[in-house]
Amino acid sequence: MLKEDYSPEQVCGSLREQGEQCVSHERIYQYIWQDKKQGGTLHTHLRNQGRRYRKRGAAKDKRGLIVGRIDIDKRPKIVEARSRFGDLEVDLIIGKNHKSAILTINDRASGMLKMRKIKSKEAGEVSNAIVGELEDWKPYITTITADNGKEFANHQYVAEELQIDHYFAKPYHSWERGSNENLNGLVRQYFKKKDDFNTITNEQIKAIENKINNRPRKRFKYKKPIFVMEELLFNQKLHL
Repeated sequence: MLKEDYSPEQVCGSLREQGEQCVSHERIYQYIWQDKKQGGTLHTHLRNQGRRYRKRGAAKDKRGLIVGRIDIDKRPKIVEARSRFGDLEVDLIIGKNHKSAILTINDRASGMLKMRKIKSKEAGEVSNAIVGELEDWKPYITTITADNGKEFANHQYVAEELQIDHYFAKPYHSWERGSNENLNGLVRQYFKKKDDFNTITNEQIKAIENKINNRPRKRFKYKKPIFVMEELLFNQKLHL
């Protein structure tokens, strides 16, 4: 399971759900560090590979004002409940020298992830990628929330094409898109800041997307996001 990039907590949770006995996740971490000292590679499968988090600086926001921006305060309260499929968050993961990026889109309730490589952060490129990536989810989606980067300036096109409502989080309020921030961390396990995304194929990106969507999550009591999505969609159909 570790070699499939499960975290120690995911290993314990999955085995217990299957009725199997398991040591604590702390003991598994101890085993990983012991393996590392002996020249092993299990630590390379951890999300942060043992590195500590670095606090973000409070740099001034230089991204400017987005025309027609609708603040997150106006977003329906039901979105906070995470009780339905179709309330999305969107962001970009930037590659080496800021020359390429990966678009990440996640559903708040199920944790399902979609990714696509884009050539630039230009707003037209980003909005077309969002619309294209969400074509198969179009019948089910309701809202999408982004940060205040100029790459999302073409939000009105996205809202019109997908027939959804588009909202923006407040500056420096990353927790308002907490699900997306967490998923970006999972993606960074595979695609690092120093990586040149131009060398990564769409097939590789989709393989990682599929891997993440099929990994059990602690917040779902170790169910897989793809299974949670199916449950949500089934329940929504019953209430139509």
